[in-house]
Amino acid sequence: MQRTAEEAIENSVRIWVPYEEFATDVEVLAREVGVDLRADLYKGDGIVPPDIADVEFFVAPYAVTADALNVTSEMPRLKVLQTLTAGYEHALPYLGDGVVLCNARGVHDASTAELALTLMLASLRGIPEFVRAHERHEWAPANYPALADRHVLILGYGSIGAAIEKRLLPFETVISRIARRPRPSENVRGIADLPRLLPDADVVVVVTPLTAKTHQLVDADFFDRMKPGALLVNVARGPVVDTDALVTALVDGRIRAALDVTDPEPLPADHPLWNAPNLLISPHVGGNSSAFFPRARKLVREQVARFVANQPLANIVAGAGLPVVPTPSTIEA
Repeated sequence: MQRTAEEAIENSVRIWVPYEEFATDVEVLAREVGVDLRADLYKGDGIVPPDIADVEFFVAPYAVTADALNVTSEMPRLKVLQTLTAGYEHALPYLGDGVVLCNARGVHDASTAELALTLMLASLRGIPEFVRAHERHEWAPANYPALADRHVLILGYGSIGAAIEKRLLPFETVISRIARRPRPSENVRGIADLPRLLPDADVVVVVTPLTAKTHQLVDADFFDRMKPGALLVNVARGPVVDTDALVTALVDGRIRAALDVTDPEPLPADHPLWNAPNLLISPHVGGNSSAFFPRARKLVREQVARFVANQPLANIVAGAGLPVVPTPSTIEA
């Protein structure tokens, strides 16, 4: 799938990156390894650099759109499509033959974990209500549940789930871990144990990838099994949750929710979720913080170095013999 070291030395390697700093890193790498690397800036804004047919390594813009990825059809020499997102379902339809897809596993762990914890604490401790009272110039003390002593279930236990757990432990919580498959050595249970564990969880944090199997995994039956008054936190993808079922569960007062992602997204101004009770919404900003750029830059620099040295790439999620299965996602970032 990758060019040999000899081929890389004899010919220039053209790379597209979305940030000038990434291009600078490629230039530095070229001098260090003695390979002719050409980095062009492509921000997904419709301005296409020249020599698109020669691109072999494409780092897709972070706030990626369908138009930004359509350019892959004009890249016959493309070997690597690198996303700057942990989720990659949006890139699968643009993955041509002979191309490997790499995601940004690890880049968003800290930032997303921080937001997950923020949503938990804000929702449990009634921060939205205090903000509203502030706007009314009203002193409104109230008793809200603490995060301490809560049973938190992490659904989709991977690197982000582990980062969330790391930040939860000082809060004296009890944690259950669920992944697609059980990992007994890590005390991670499989998805088959979810119905048994849900009724005991005070907080359910969703960080599972969006796939055909997880699409609307959190449905009406899921909400019926949750403990009355429990909190759902979704920092994964909107379509993992059945939105209609969520609205019903919120209106009926069965659960609380804090969402960084929704389905549809962006959420239309007239959508019923906006008026649902016991709900806190942030506009898909889990990974969009100051922590993103340095980690993304480090990942891209390391991936390009591996590529030109003919070393195995990190975070390969599709292509190169791995299945490329379209998912029902409409989320683009």
